[in-house]
Amino acid sequence: MKPLLSLLFKKGKKKQTLEQSAISIQQGDTELQNALIEQYKPFVAKTVSSVCKRYIDEKDDEFSIGLIAFNEAIEKYSAEKGNSLLAFAELIIKRKVIDYIRKEARNAPTVQMDLQESENGEYSQSMIEAELSTNEYRRLIEQEHRREEIEHFKERLKVYGLTFQELLEHSPKHADARQNAIKVAHTLVEHDELRTILFQKKQLPVKQLEKLVEVSRKTIERNRKYIIAMAIIMTGDYVYLKDYLKGVLNS
Repeated sequence: MKPLLSLLFKKGKKKQTLEQSAISIQQGDTELQNALIEQYKPFVAKTVSSVCKRYIDEKDDEFSIGLIAFNEAIEKYSAEKGNSLLAFAELIIKRKVIDYIRKEARNAPTVQMDLQESENGEYSQSMIEAELSTNEYRRLIEQEHRREEIEHFKERLKVYGLTFQELLEHSPKHADARQNAIKVAHTLVEHDELRTILFQKKQLPVKQLEKLVEVSRKTIERNRKYIIAMAIIMTGDYVYLKDYLKGVLNS
């Protein structure tokens, strides 16, 4: 296998960025794909360790989950996922590892309960404690998952000159106004041309949107930051933030 550095250079061309390398891989460059995965094993191990809160090496199941997730991130990466492949990969790796841990935790108490169930079918105190402990662990895992999503979302907002605090301050105050803004964002992401303007030029195509939605240009401009944020959520890998959208639309 050629060294990664040589694969990142093309004859007569500058070094490829990681993001450009991902595009090359998606176009069928398997040699570069294998080299990139090998090169970033330390990154994968470090990311997995941050979730597991312990040292991770290549023999651990969690490392294998992380490696598969890193490969998935390469294959799914696009400019719409954000400017950084590593930031996107970190989100996917952590999500997959958290899902694996949650699944393992869900299976663990079943065995313990079977062993400790009394003859009359009643649960012992130790069984109840084990189940409560597992539920708390699941809660903490989900809490960590939400935190990771929000941190990634904050980084995406920065690309558009927005902050999470600004979003909170400029969100529409009334439920019907939030619903209308989300509908505008839906229209935006459903049209390729408009989506390209937002994600490549980092501009909200207000004039074009005005012709496609039932709200005024003034309303679109007033809710510009919120609409951009909702479009980012809709096109990203955000499990919990998309639940927020469902809640707003169903309210």
